[in-house]
Amino acid sequence: MRAWICIIALSLTAFSFAPAAAAQEGHPLKGSWLGTWGPSQNHADDVLVVLKWDGKAISGTINPGTDNIPIKNATLTPEGWQVHLEGDGKDKAGKLITYIIDGKIENLGLPHRSITGTWKAGTESGPLKISRQ
Repeated sequence: MRAWICIIALSLTAFSFAPAAAAQEGHPLKGSWLGTWGPSQNHADDVLVVLKWDGKAISGTINPGTDNIPIKNATLTPEGWQVHLEGDGKDKAGKLITYIIDGKIENLGLPHRSITGTWKAGTESGPLKISRQ
C-alpha cells in the first residue's frame, strides 16, 4: 500500500511540472526552420534557416553548410507577426547577391509553427514556406 502511495505522489508531482515545461517556448523565431523556396510551388528548392535570439537581436544563417548566407538584418513585428530577413550570399559566378525573406508566422501557439511569404534574390523571387522543427 505504501508503495502505491509513493508511486501516485511521484506521478502527480511529475505531471505538475509538465505545463511549466511546455510553456518554455522562448523567442518565436528561435530554432531550425525547414521548407521550400522557389520560383513556383511546382518547382522549389529545399531551404534551411537557423535563427538565434541573444536577448537583444535575431541572428542566424540561411542554408548553413556549403551555401552559408549569414543573416545581416532580421526583424519581427509583433503586430501581425511579420518577419523580415536579409543576408548576403554569392551567386554561381561568385557575385554578391542579397537574399530577402518576408513572411508571416502562422500557428504561433504551436511548436511546429510556420512562416509563409516570399523570397527575393536579385531578379529572382517566389513563394516561401518554412516550418520550425
